[in-house]
Amino acid sequence: MSTETAAAAAAEVAAAPPAGWEEARSRAYAVGLAAALPAVDRPLADADGHTLAEALTTRTDLPAFPTSSVDGWAVRGEGPWRVVGRVLAGQSPPPLTHDGSTTEIATGAMVPEGTTAILRIEESTRTADGRVQGTPRPAPEWRNPGEEAYAGEELLPAGTPVDPAVIGLAASCGQDRLRVRRPPRAALLVFGDELLTSGPPGAGRVRDALGPAVPAWLRRYGCQVRPADVVGPVADTLPAHVAAVRGALATADVVCTTGGTMRGPVDHLHPTLAALGADYVVNTVAVRPGFPMLLARLVGDDGRVRFVAGLPGNPQSAIVALVSLVAPLLAGLAGRPMPVLPQAVLAEPIPGRGDYTHLALVRWDRAAGTLHPLRHVGSAMLRGLAGADGFALIRPGTSGEAGARVPVVPLPLTAGERAW
Repeated sequence: MSTETAAAAAAEVAAAPPAGWEEARSRAYAVGLAAALPAVDRPLADADGHTLAEALTTRTDLPAFPTSSVDGWAVRGEGPWRVVGRVLAGQSPPPLTHDGSTTEIATGAMVPEGTTAILRIEESTRTADGRVQGTPRPAPEWRNPGEEAYAGEELLPAGTPVDPAVIGLAASCGQDRLRVRRPPRAALLVFGDELLTSGPPGAGRVRDALGPAVPAWLRRYGCQVRPADVVGPVADTLPAHVAAVRGALATADVVCTTGGTMRGPVDHLHPTLAALGADYVVNTVAVRPGFPMLLARLVGDDGRVRFVAGLPGNPQSAIVALVSLVAPLLAGLAGRPMPVLPQAVLAEPIPGRGDYTHLALVRWDRAAGTLHPLRHVGSAMLRGLAGADGFALIRPGTSGEAGARVPVVPLPLTAGERAW
């Protein structure tokens, strides 16, 4: 497609009204889920960070056999008891066949058939002739088969993020491999000749804050982002933009761009998407800050669906676009459920933004369940974001009054936190 044709095609979508924030979020999740990454088998050791593609079930009862909860004596009948053996974890003991007999037993060991009680070692004594005596506690001191789960029972649904706890559970119930979806692969293209990549800003040029920050945010949303996947600043020409996006799409499932989402003299993202034959999922969102954001869908020659997420150049607006469009898209691609927004109470009033959704940076006091608005929250500012836990959602046509309960869009604040 020629430069003139691409520009004309891009202009055709300019008049479309912005999508409502909640509608845009739902669209992003839906297209991601429709293009969910293929399921693959992975050994347990390689499954961390993936997502269950099918429910996790247990191959046996858990526990698979009765196991002692304490160190002590497995006894049969009334005491004192004659010692007939010893059983440790990992052994299969013979049954207790006669009343008045006992087997010494270790924690986790299989309980012998015929056992009527287990006497704790610290609550036992020995008679002069070597027999064991004491009073077993009324409650059984062992775990019964199926106490945690029965064979074939669903333990976790498809869409569950795989973490060390899930891996341990899978191993305990006899699984050696998991059917999972891999983490999405992401790339970042930084647009803007005016950007500096080192040193302080000055002489009309500003420091690029998104090139270093956005990959870290993407990793916290479960993406794989390699250093080679971060490119820029890309020259402010249409051919350079087309080449950069095409190159990133060769390996990434999602390509994020920063800047160029408007239609200024050096904003080439819309003509680039037209030249590549992309379809808009969302083209601008009625949210403040962050209005000029977009999400587009492309189908490659291999038939695989890929996405371009256009983030605004203003840093806080770019993060609003991440939480609004990219986070739900990634959840869908990974086959995870749509993120459910928690709610909390406003400790102070937050103004509305008329017909736009207002995502207001807040500190979230989880102990008190309250949200506290922050200062330094302009679209181009990052100071407020650095102290924030997320955004309070003030819906269009409303104002957030102190004491009102509102949805919260949380930020993934640590690499290990589940953001979805």
